[in-house]
Amino acid sequence: MRLWRVDGRELRVAAGPDPGWTLSSPTDGGLVATPEGTVRLDQLPGLTEYWIETPVRDGESPSGAADRCRTIVAALIDGERQRVFLAEELASRYEEIDLLYAISEILGRTTRLEEAAQTIVREVSTVVGARRASIMVFDEAAGLLRTVAARGFTPDAVAPIRVQDEASVAARVFRERRVLAHDPDAGEVRGEGDDPRGYRGRAYLSVPICYAAPGGSVRCVGVVNLTDRIGGDRFTLSDRKLVSAVANQIGAAVENARLVQRDLKQQRLRRELELAHDLQLKLLPHPSVLQGDAAVAARCAAAESVGGDFYTFTRLGRGRVGVMLGDVSSHGFAAALVMALVMAAAGIHAAASVTPDETLAALLESLSTELSTTEMYFTVFYGVLDPLAGRLTYSNAGHPYAFRVPRSGEPERLEATAPPIGLATPETISRRQIPWATDSDLLCLCTDGLVDARNEAGERFGEQRLLDLVGERRTEPVEVILQHVFEAADAFSPHPSDDRTLLILRL
Repeated sequence: MRLWRVDGRELRVAAGPDPGWTLSSPTDGGLVATPEGTVRLDQLPGLTEYWIETPVRDGESPSGAADRCRTIVAALIDGERQRVFLAEELASRYEEIDLLYAISEILGRTTRLEEAAQTIVREVSTVVGARRASIMVFDEAAGLLRTVAARGFTPDAVAPIRVQDEASVAARVFRERRVLAHDPDAGEVRGEGDDPRGYRGRAYLSVPICYAAPGGSVRCVGVVNLTDRIGGDRFTLSDRKLVSAVANQIGAAVENARLVQRDLKQQRLRRELELAHDLQLKLLPHPSVLQGDAAVAARCAAAESVGGDFYTFTRLGRGRVGVMLGDVSSHGFAAALVMALVMAAAGIHAAASVTPDETLAALLESLSTELSTTEMYFTVFYGVLDPLAGRLTYSNAGHPYAFRVPRSGEPERLEATAPPIGLATPETISRRQIPWATDSDLLCLCTDGLVDARNEAGERFGEQRLLDLVGERRTEPVEVILQHVFEAADAFSPHPSDDRTLLILRL
């Protein structure tokens, strides 16, 4: 007996003694003449490419032996095929499980997405059999897909892709959140030089990288791309399932890496804000600067880490004291930068000028460029207290909260003598003089963040409440008065939205 297998238009021996010759491929079973005599050929059931040869013996029906053998042989061949298939399938599953386990380990060891992605691209493309592979991650701020890892080319070789690009497969996969694959017909394989990017085949597999936070909706965070299939220009259904499973793991890794980077960025920002806050506080003078000439208490509480409120005071000789307090028309970093410029310029101009209006005019001239560029302005009060002459000479550039609080009686508002700096011109800045009682009168200066603070009911802290609190303790040390006001303000509005500054001074 022999087992023959179809090879083109001929039958060649697959099992049994090789006679050294071949047979023409038959269309039907039956008796066939061979160089060794007449034999019977029958096709195996379910196996169209196999034929079994049984000899014709005297006294025996030619079909009897064939009927007895072909069912058994067909079952044996089919069983062997199933065994081989299952062995290959099992080996493939082991390889895929090993890949998924390896990727889990990779992602568990690092929070750096680029480092993990490069290893994942290499492992996936090896298992799937792709010469070229890449992982693209969505840049939310720019609306682009950026290549973070690649095999077969460098990530820099591919420009970022707009997610709305209609011509891009990766962009379409991202938008539609579904797998796209192309399996070309046989004979459509490209030559190596036919594509400017060096593709060797037409098949591709592009899989979305998705992530769903607990309780949240699914969103796409990137795409895995595979091309140039090794061993045939076609990605199988098994390849698609495997890459989709890998993409799910990558999705969690992408989100984790983003959260880590965001946390690190926030930590750096917090450290920078703390440093800026400390530096800004160091710009403000300590009350000991006026020790012997005046008693002063001042506090600046920024709504953010840094703010736009400022104050300064200087000795001007012969017991005279210069006091300045202002508020930049914003808060945060921009206001803090302008505040720092004002503080630097104020020290220079206060010492060089004779009168307060000259000081503010000089401030305006030196800061005009910065104020016009940033479209900012600031209100500022600057007064010079002269104990020998018993007077206060001041210029007030639009600052509404400046008061003289006498030992008895109602507070006196120190009215504005000019528009805010940045809105004023030098000729619009003037000065005033009022009598001043040494050892009894208080100079009370504050910013709008203190009086405009609101409680949960929406009620303002208010100017009158502030003046009442100062009046209650007007004969006590200035530090006690300031502490009394801030305790009341904090209780009234624990979370103010603007910078709060208060200065109390007594000659």
